[in-house]
Amino acid sequence: MQPRVIERNTFLLYVINIIKLELFLFKNIYTSHMKAYDGLREKLIHEGFKVTPQRIGVLDAVKALNRPSADQILEYIKERHPAISTGTVYNILESFVDKGLIRIVKTDKGSMLYDAILESHHHLYCSDCDKIEDYHDEELNQLLDNYFKNKEIKNFSIKDIKLQIVGTFHFNNK
Repeated sequence: MQPRVIERNTFLLYVINIIKLELFLFKNIYTSHMKAYDGLREKLIHEGFKVTPQRIGVLDAVKALNRPSADQILEYIKERHPAISTGTVYNILESFVDKGLIRIVKTDKGSMLYDAILESHHHLYCSDCDKIEDYHDEELNQLLDNYFKNKEIKNFSIKDIKLQIVGTFHFNNK
């Protein structure tokens, strides 16, 4: 059996097409990454923060990890920015909470998690596994808003209403 001989021009076209494909994939990945980066950058600037790699890294971690703890954020950031100090991460988290870029969610077992979803939503909390899931329900939001519009609480002004619904998740393992 003779080895297959590929014509030189065919081989060059093949290599060129592979390079074009890789450039196309890199451009799309880079573009989507830069759009995400620009969104984080804009958010920081809007809140009066100086844009630094550390702040971008912390905000990216909170958004990417879906309600992470401070330890999870540190682990995520250390992989990308090994020189960042623990104190810097905690200071950034505190300043983001103070400015309303992220929120703190506390579980019944005392875990403190960071939430990047600022839109109105509630949480389902599993008391067995300490897991939290987002719960979006516009009808519930309207019901709560209407109830408290008509119900005066003496010497108290409501800024926001957030429910944490406690129960147990039932997962089907089949």
